[in-house]
Amino acid sequence: MTSVAPDQLKSGLPVPNSTHSFWHSEPNEFLLGHHTTPELPSDADVVIVGSGITGSSAARFLAEDPRFNGKNIVMLEAREACWGATGRNGGHCQVLPVARGAEVAQFELLNYNTVKEYVAQNEVPCEWRSLTACRAFFSEAMFKDELNKVAALKAADPEMGKLIEVVTDKAELAKYRVSTAVGCTLCPAAASLWPYKLVAFVLEKLVKAGQLNLQTNTPVERLEPGDGTRPHVLHTPRGAIRTRTVLLCTNGYTSHLLPAFADLIVPVRGEMSSLRPPAGAPRLANSYGLEGQPGQSGHLSDYLNQRPYEGVPNPAGHYMYGGGDAGADFPRVGVWDDSVVDEGMAARLRSTLLRRMELGGEMEGLEELEATHQWTGIMGYSRDNMPWIGEVPDTKGVWLAAGFTGHGMPNGTLCGKAVVSMMLDEEEKVGALKTYTNVVEKTGLPTGYFITEARIEKARKLPPVAKADAEGTFGAHTERPSEGGILTYLKSMIWPSSA
Repeated sequence: MTSVAPDQLKSGLPVPNSTHSFWHSEPNEFLLGHHTTPELPSDADVVIVGSGITGSSAARFLAEDPRFNGKNIVMLEAREACWGATGRNGGHCQVLPVARGAEVAQFELLNYNTVKEYVAQNEVPCEWRSLTACRAFFSEAMFKDELNKVAALKAADPEMGKLIEVVTDKAELAKYRVSTAVGCTLCPAAASLWPYKLVAFVLEKLVKAGQLNLQTNTPVERLEPGDGTRPHVLHTPRGAIRTRTVLLCTNGYTSHLLPAFADLIVPVRGEMSSLRPPAGAPRLANSYGLEGQPGQSGHLSDYLNQRPYEGVPNPAGHYMYGGGDAGADFPRVGVWDDSVVDEGMAARLRSTLLRRMELGGEMEGLEELEATHQWTGIMGYSRDNMPWIGEVPDTKGVWLAAGFTGHGMPNGTLCGKAVVSMMLDEEEKVGALKTYTNVVEKTGLPTGYFITEARIEKARKLPPVAKADAEGTFGAHTERPSEGGILTYLKSMIWPSSA
């Protein structure tokens, strides 16, 4: 694997003094400070680094797969369980049908339904509410571009196209509380939830079943070669652990352990808030994305859903509202420190909803909403706007599932399943092409998510994340490799014509 540009800094470790996320206001007492074994094991069959939606899902699918046959899994987390991006996000699980093409939309829909089914079957107390997502556009140009994408999706995949409804009638826009928008799109494949509680449920269940050894507050300082039977050594302040297989579910912090990925997965700090609604305001029936607001770059979005008013602990109907990038006082890109609240972004979040939406209730005289919590979290922006799933080139036995670019909830669960499928195929010495076709058939993983040398080379021809973000062009060059069929694409990526 070719090395990273010398001016691209690798990420540091998660900081110990992170801002206080609302989602951590009701922590899982079983998991706080949890060490399944008092001492760090000296070896394991598989070590998973990271305990968010992807890491917890991978552990679950490993434990459920009969091919794994009861081998031991150790999960290392730098801070408390689910204290990174999953415990700091907006509380959405939403399909974006036109963002990255039909193949990705199909995968996100499958992922959404998989999570929905798991929550229902296990009665997970995570405030899951299926709803319709409303993306409201306040820019004529952006809405026109969105309409072109919707038309392209409906032509390419009429069934997936049925997921999108376009609204332009002013009376209808008012019904969705965005009468000042140019137009909006509606998608019924969406949900609001308490993401930390979902992941905590999965982890607690695995630990109590004896299927996972969870070691919190155990940051991995470095990854080094080991010996023949345990070729990888992970060093932590509590000692070292040797393993044959490492799975990094480290998202924005990936380059700390894989410096060669520093220009491919870049940490980006995002802002979130929980806001008290105006007195007497009814609960919002939808979740929202607010696009193309004045001063907001086209690739950025503010996002909103609302917690319940009753039937749950702390039923205050909080608006869970994130984004606010246009108001940033501090750099966002290349930043892995979530101990800082960016007051410019926070202030924008406190005031924007009152200008963009008809919230109802007693709004007269309100200039901003009261925040109960304001916090930041670190996303992992992928240079080509696609997650990186698979074995790391030239590092046999080290696997990666990261780079979700702020969109991990409708991707992470099945990305965890996909990387597990590839890991177990590798154990059984299945060939590369068969492994890739297997995982596409089993999970629907988009072909553009696979890690290959050819993809890395292509990605490095795109603008760096910082430059694309500054120019407002991030994601504009996303490749949609669905033409010609899966096998044709996979063969081109494994054996590029220039080779």
